[in-house]
Amino acid sequence: MRWSTLGFAASCMTRTASALDPVEAYGGKFFNKDGSQFFIKGVAYQLVPDDPLLDADQCKRDFSLMKELGVNTIRVYHVDANGQHDGCMKEMDNAGIYLLVDMDTFGTYIEASTLYWNSTQYDRYSKVMDAFHNYNNVLGFFVGNENIAKQGDSPAAPFLKAAARDLKAYRDKRGYRKIPVGYSAADIVQLRPMLQDYLTCGGNSSEIVDFFALNSYSWCDPSTFEKSSYNMLQEYAKDFPVPIFFSETGCNVPGPRLWDDQDAIFTQPMVNDWSGAIVYEWIQEENHYGLISYGPKVDPSQQGEHVADGFTRKGTPTPVNPDFGNLKNKWSSNRPTGVSKKDYDAKKVSTRPCPTSTIGGWWQVNGNVKIPAVDETVTAALSTKASATADASTKPSDSTGGGAQKTGSSDKKGDDSSASRDRRITAIGLSAAGVVLGFALFL
Repeated sequence: MRWSTLGFAASCMTRTASALDPVEAYGGKFFNKDGSQFFIKGVAYQLVPDDPLLDADQCKRDFSLMKELGVNTIRVYHVDANGQHDGCMKEMDNAGIYLLVDMDTFGTYIEASTLYWNSTQYDRYSKVMDAFHNYNNVLGFFVGNENIAKQGDSPAAPFLKAAARDLKAYRDKRGYRKIPVGYSAADIVQLRPMLQDYLTCGGNSSEIVDFFALNSYSWCDPSTFEKSSYNMLQEYAKDFPVPIFFSETGCNVPGPRLWDDQDAIFTQPMVNDWSGAIVYEWIQEENHYGLISYGPKVDPSQQGEHVADGFTRKGTPTPVNPDFGNLKNKWSSNRPTGVSKKDYDAKKVSTRPCPTSTIGGWWQVNGNVKIPAVDETVTAALSTKASATADASTKPSDSTGGGAQKTGSSDKKGDDSSASRDRRITAIGLSAAGVVLGFALFL
């Protein structure tokens, strides 16, 4: 379906001075220009498949309500690099909101099944950077989302690292601001600990991600720091070498969402290492994760210019309560101050050894393997070179579990399960996948 936008004057407007200053990634934290620490209070925002940042009028309505909610960051999964974004970026700036944007398109996702990082992908990703680098309120770019989510997927990790390396080199060659380039991972216990270490290991800052983010739905109210497995997520995040945050969270079973996980994220011990969270999601859809709606559900057969899959996708946003109100109250009471940049010692962060593979294990990348060049073959890319390796026996045990993905909003999971969904499916079908079932497997 082709989504059209209402005409607006953004095509002829000139960019005005930005109210927001750029945020910097330094060591394991984000910092504002004044040296105060920046914490993400974000929401996933993808009203339409191709690009929700083209309609300035709709952006103004949504971002105004987001400001009331306490949002300071949004995540957008797909954008049109050729689109006109000045209007929405200005409205975002006026509301005090930063942008995290995924760089892949429907045809350029780094697939674990095919294993390549090619010129077409590189060109498409760099065009997204070209389109957004000039906005001060761009917080960062994602090179991937849940590309590695099941057994057999880990050989794709060097290609994700290659994408981060090449996009950072492109950024620097063009003289762009050093906007952080990172990755959004599925919370799969058999993969996530090794993946976060691998993407930041090797000792070459030009080849690692600038931040690591996690899609996790393991905290289902009512829960606790231990029951949700957040205690183990914290163990792996201690003194992490780059900023780490939740790029999706907000389990809605059994509901309503009380958002007690936000208390954990923004207080000790997690606030010492985590940089905040993005909750899923802004618009109400069949999965019932929405914080707002644009009207009552309609017959799914009634497709229209601004209606798809039974949900209106434009208009005046109306809070979905009690979830909206509960989150507003949580964020208004959670006001972490963090550490000042001048008092922060970036040398204390811990760059971990590159993880090794084990026979029959889910992680199959053996140490600091050669990162492939653009269009390089898989065989050459996965040849091993000498490096430090991690001893699996030093890893803390983890109580989260991974499992096969389920589709449907009625899927439920235990409090000790890991959950994550593929946002490509969301954007294509505008119907979010459900949560991941499975009990814990111990490392």
